[in-house]
Amino acid sequence: MEVEGCVERIIWKSEETGFTVLSLAADEDKICCVGTMPDVSVGEYISVSGELTYNKKYGEQIKAASYKKVMPTSTAALEAYLGSGMIKGIGEALAKRIVEFFKEDTLRIIEEEPERLSEVKGISRAGAVRIAEQFEEKKEMRNAMMYLQELGISNALAVKIYQFYGNRLYNVIQTNPYQLAEDISGVGFKTADEIALKAGFSENDEFRIKAALYYTLSQAVGNGNTYLPKDELFSETGRIADFPEDEMERMLEKLTLDRNVIQKNKDVCRVYPASFYYMELDIARMLTDLNVSYDVSKEKIERILYGIEKNSDLELDDLQRKSVFEAVLNGVFILTGGPGTGKTTTINTIIDVFEKLGLEVLLAAPTGRAAKRMSEATGREARTIHRLLEYSPGPKEIESGNEDALKKDRVRAGGGFQRNDENPLEADVIIIDEMSMVDVPVMRGLLNAISQGTRVMFVGDVNQLPSVGPGNVLRDIIDSKCFNTVKLTKIFRQAEKSDIIVNAHKINDGKMLKLENRAGSDFFFLERKDASVIVEGIIYLVQKKISDFVGVSPFEVQVLCPMKSGELGIDNLNEKLQAALNPPSPGKNEREMSGGRVFRVGDKVMQIKNNYQLEWETKGQYGISIENGTGVFNGDCGIIREISTFTEEVMVEFDEGRLVTYEFSQLDELTLAYAITIHKSQGSEYPAVVIPLFTGPRPLFNRNVLYTAVTRAKKCVTIIGSSQMVNMMIANEMEQKRYTGLRDSICEMSEED
Repeated sequence: MEVEGCVERIIWKSEETGFTVLSLAADEDKICCVGTMPDVSVGEYISVSGELTYNKKYGEQIKAASYKKVMPTSTAALEAYLGSGMIKGIGEALAKRIVEFFKEDTLRIIEEEPERLSEVKGISRAGAVRIAEQFEEKKEMRNAMMYLQELGISNALAVKIYQFYGNRLYNVIQTNPYQLAEDISGVGFKTADEIALKAGFSENDEFRIKAALYYTLSQAVGNGNTYLPKDELFSETGRIADFPEDEMERMLEKLTLDRNVIQKNKDVCRVYPASFYYMELDIARMLTDLNVSYDVSKEKIERILYGIEKNSDLELDDLQRKSVFEAVLNGVFILTGGPGTGKTTTINTIIDVFEKLGLEVLLAAPTGRAAKRMSEATGREARTIHRLLEYSPGPKEIESGNEDALKKDRVRAGGGFQRNDENPLEADVIIIDEMSMVDVPVMRGLLNAISQGTRVMFVGDVNQLPSVGPGNVLRDIIDSKCFNTVKLTKIFRQAEKSDIIVNAHKINDGKMLKLENRAGSDFFFLERKDASVIVEGIIYLVQKKISDFVGVSPFEVQVLCPMKSGELGIDNLNEKLQAALNPPSPGKNEREMSGGRVFRVGDKVMQIKNNYQLEWETKGQYGISIENGTGVFNGDCGIIREISTFTEEVMVEFDEGRLVTYEFSQLDELTLAYAITIHKSQGSEYPAVVIPLFTGPRPLFNRNVLYTAVTRAKKCVTIIGSSQMVNMMIANEMEQKRYTGLRDSICEMSEED
């Protein structure tokens, strides 16, 4: 069946899949159409082909197999088309006057003689120009969508491509369709490759091989690496397509000559994306330059320290005292150690000493939660690194230089870190906590804003999981052995009372745990033999048992999982916990996403990608805005406060009362956060955590993962599942291998000095 008409109303649309339910006004009838139609808007004229079916809720409807946008021909259709609100400034009354004046010639007039629209009462010459511009813009989008559809590109993806490139898409696809894999979320090499082949590119095209090599490197960076060994690069690229090795070798040399990649011969030939090679090199150089000795009398430090200990009834151990001296006497100092070893006491003492020396100290951490914890622990202001560096997203990202995707030189006009080598931070000392979370790009930006003569102190637990982003910065700095480092090892008496802390150290040392549940403990284990029983147990623990035991709301109990998928993965557990903790109710708005996923007012959610453009504000009494800024980052958690189906917006309140408004089209940046992966929990601390451990792939179930999960809890840890799996994780020292070159760059830089 085929029907043609004007889109009268969009009943429902999935922003992720483009699946749409709409009402089509065809002649004097209205019919419901369903199908993937992501780019259709109210007021557009379309022809739909498909099967006529019956739905209990909507009655007769067409299940669209295909559709196309067409131009209306009858005067009635023209009136409906122009008066639909599709073109701003034209309502039903004005549309009627335009069509009555120009009749069937209306569309030609708008396209070819738009100035004549001013002949119609109520339209100025400026208004005529605006109408023509909007009409032309719609026409350009229609033409682009048809062009992309002919290349086999889905409607949903075609919309993304057009929104990103506009009319530039023709040049991109004709000269370098592989750029799509770099620019468009959801497009991998294979998709771009299919488009390229349909656009006429040859299977043996040189650019195809170069793009595949570079894409493999990009994927490696996404997995935390800053380079790949050449053999591994070739083998991984060979999985994409069966390229001859000699051709890959030849194309790699071309990429190297073009300085898109850097090859460095060490133990093996390493291949870096050029930007990451130079970032690690910059970090090594800047750290080396900062690593100077300061001429401060040890007797003076001792006198200050004696006064602090006496006035605060404090007694530092030998390693803590050593840390104070190292921090004062050296330009770069690293303090590391596990929970309960006195890192907070040591940091506070070091800050006190610096302040008594008349030095200004700045404090920062990678995430909002980590910064808040640092503020609470020190009694001083601590900011996120991005706020410390005054990050500004600037206007829309623009291109500069060569259009070649492998030579992309992206800049943000007026954006980026406003604190840099030309506008450095004004401080004598900068202390960064939770350094295990800091990746290479952030570290480079931080050091670039620190001028020589400023001391820097890095604090972190090297045994935690590495950063989500590329690099292994803290471990590489420590392993270089080029900077003064103190590792605190003594567990203090008060900390020894906590089974969480004692067991965390046992896990880190590879010692098996006594999985017993004794009165007064803060560490519990529940043996369960079935995944579905574990799920039920988690819900009971979160909803009732632990929240009552610790004295917090169920929303403050965090479930931490090694995996995303499976019955005990975060996807399934979030669905079950949402149903238990925040069920649907009248008056509670919600938004259904593709695959049945639902966001509901009151839901606990997490941002899953860095978005430097998102604006936030905090409000004071009477709802008055008191602070605003930009940037919401991977791992930030919040609560959905409002969902407006009218404006198609969702408001989320993050830590520190930061309110962020998302359009429905941006909701793919959020996920439910009743259960999160252990990796995403880095830098956070929760009153209580529940950790399901049953079965799963060995690389995800290792000592570091378990150690990180356990050390996230402040008052209570409950492991539910298999004791055999717990013991296996403690015995499994296998960490996911990361290829990073920072350690070697530091060592080489130090040797040169």
